[in-house]
Amino acid sequence: MIFEHFDIREMFSATMVLFAVIDIIGSIPIVVDLNKKFGKIDAAKAALAAGVLMISFLFIGNKMLSFLGVDINSFAIAGAFVIFIIAVEMILGIEIQKNAEANSASIVPIAFPLVAGAGTLTTTLSIRAEYHDINIAMGIIINIVIVYLVLRSAAYIERKMGEGTIQVFKKVFGIILLTISIKLFTANFAQLIHLYF
Repeated sequence: MIFEHFDIREMFSATMVLFAVIDIIGSIPIVVDLNKKFGKIDAAKAALAAGVLMISFLFIGNKMLSFLGVDINSFAIAGAFVIFIIAVEMILGIEIQKNAEANSASIVPIAFPLVAGAGTLTTTLSIRAEYHDINIAMGIIINIVIVYLVLRSAAYIERKMGEGTIQVFKKVFGIILLTISIKLFTANFAQLIHLYF
């Protein structure tokens, strides 16, 4: 059964990991700026495209790894490094991949790479070493709903929260993400040591 491994705690953890990586709250100023540049963003189109990309990668990403001869633990360790870098970026306020130029806004750069970027896709596949697919898939769906709601009301949220509050959110989730990356690294490194030694 598809829901045999459903676990609300795992789903919540996966949701929080993905929420921190996607960082849609911290991306509100970017979304507002893109709205000004390209006109109204199609929130449903952007959220759907990001969701399809993430869920597809969740289920076919492992086959791609098998084809390349890479095990999930090694990939999770690589993913932990990527998550670590994203966390440091959030905490220190360094922008690396979010200032992409684009000719349209809904798919590029909103769906990719703002929501379903390299960090998100790597994380989606990496956390398979910790959580069951159904819980990750549910976490993706919850995050896509959040992304849709935020995209629909980005300007309103920015006015209500203010730039200072948004920056605090970024740093808090950056610290959570940093902790998760360390846990992901240590757990999978231990598995590799056990497997080879």
